[in-house]
Amino acid sequence: MPRVDGDESVTQTPVSRRAFIAAAGGIATAAAVSPDSLLLAGQEAESASGPVESAPPGVVTPGHQRRARAAAIRHRAELFNRKLPIQDHPTSGDEELYPNRIGNYSKGLPHDGLGEVERAAYEQLLNALSTGAHEDFEHITMGCPSLADQRKLVNPKAGLAFDLQGTDSRQFTMRAAPALASSEAAGEAVELYWMALLRDVNFLDYDTDSDAHAAAADLSAMSDFRGPKLRGKVTTGTLFRDKLPGCLAGPYVSQFLWLDTPFGAEFVERRMRTLVSGIDYLTSFPDWLAAQDGCSPQQTDALDPVRCYIRNGRDLAQWVHVDVLFQAYFNAMLILLGMNAPLSPGNPYIDSRTMQGFGTFGGPHVATITCEPATRALKAVWFQKWFVHRRLRPEAYGARVHNTLTGAAAYPIHHDVLDSVALSRVFSAYGSYLLPQAYPEGSPLHPSYGAGHATVAGACVTMLKAMFDESYVIPDPVVPTPDGTALVPYTRPDAGRLTVGGELNKLASNVAAGRNLAGIHWRTDGVESLKLGEAVSISILRDQLETFQEDFGGFTLTKFDGTALTIS
Repeated sequence: MPRVDGDESVTQTPVSRRAFIAAAGGIATAAAVSPDSLLLAGQEAESASGPVESAPPGVVTPGHQRRARAAAIRHRAELFNRKLPIQDHPTSGDEELYPNRIGNYSKGLPHDGLGEVERAAYEQLLNALSTGAHEDFEHITMGCPSLADQRKLVNPKAGLAFDLQGTDSRQFTMRAAPALASSEAAGEAVELYWMALLRDVNFLDYDTDSDAHAAAADLSAMSDFRGPKLRGKVTTGTLFRDKLPGCLAGPYVSQFLWLDTPFGAEFVERRMRTLVSGIDYLTSFPDWLAAQDGCSPQQTDALDPVRCYIRNGRDLAQWVHVDVLFQAYFNAMLILLGMNAPLSPGNPYIDSRTMQGFGTFGGPHVATITCEPATRALKAVWFQKWFVHRRLRPEAYGARVHNTLTGAAAYPIHHDVLDSVALSRVFSAYGSYLLPQAYPEGSPLHPSYGAGHATVAGACVTMLKAMFDESYVIPDPVVPTPDGTALVPYTRPDAGRLTVGGELNKLASNVAAGRNLAGIHWRTDGVESLKLGEAVSISILRDQLETFQEDFGGFTLTKFDGTALTIS
């Protein structure tokens, strides 16, 4: 399987950082991190970075001891990350397999009448990614005839950025994305076509909706669809959901996307401005082609004047269209604190007779650590997007399907999608086989795999699970009325299974799936990116362990795969 350079990737391993430090505490390591050696290193660096205050010979003040200890903690964190094993980054192989680049992302570059990228422009992109030079990015040929209408490639150099906390962004890895011709990609595409067809059906109506039943049956017939199933079949209860613990319990939407939110002295009602139903985009080939060249859309979002709670795929797609990337998890944190949800059983202040947490293990700490991994998660996934996978967006795959079925070209599309019920229904509704988009512009101008929203979701939710008691049952759960204008109690028997951990997993899943429901991401983008974000936060928590001075047994949480983890 094709890979990029092996020295660029390190996976996260289950080793405890404290255990590693203890195991590595031989003579060389001890000498490297002793206060005297660190003070000496600072003095030696004086000529490069300016004077470093040092104690008189034979005198070490508390200030110098503190500075040396702080340097030792930073040094050990760096040493731990340096010792993580290096792995390769697997890819689908599509870029090497297809010289016309039909299996890879090219939006924003010039395309021919079939929507295939001009090869010279794609080579310019590859060259810029190889060199990382600003001038090489500036020389990439863009596709829109009107410079004023040209959308720009989104931040490829973020994938080259460094950070000073957590494992370096290039030291995480993801599985290879499904290949263009694979049955797995076909199954994901069929799910996306059904997501488009069901955008205006309320999630709470799936059990009684005939189209939702047809979607479940169609996906059950796929040879390699990897969404959750019951007794081997997709059902209306598993439709468009994930396998994460808690995601199949209760309503499709997490309580954290519905519950009104205390915000200090203010209060945030969660009704939102959503999109008018029945309006989709990029279903004609000329519109689609202009979007692939990077031209700004001529249409704008059609907003419903009535605010509502999230009810359906179109609402959720719009929520993740305009959110601040850590917004959902900051809201969840405020809701949990507002309902006095218990903190993690490992919190060192739970049984203290005289102290409570604040700057550490208290409200301000919880608030800041929730959002802290967001930018690091983006750096990690932007490296995967631009420098490893360059996976095509679903809208581009839809054009490959359209050209194949109309005879305009012959592409290696798996028969599962070509023979699906979803595809025939899309053609009947729109007159093309293109994947209907919820946004006028379609996808943003960066590759599909991994997903930025999902990576940030995985990272921030992991922090929340480390801070709160995951087993706590959400009190008084709610659902929206059919028109979405009010909330009513959720009283079904499974209401007692809506735990903090499960609803946080569901929140992460909802945010990732919202981008799929818009037509701009694949199932794999979301599922694998949640894991990436989780790994980013675990690495940050490991780096922070030694910074705390409380009696503390470590952070405990349940990973997305259901396994319990203690970071100690």
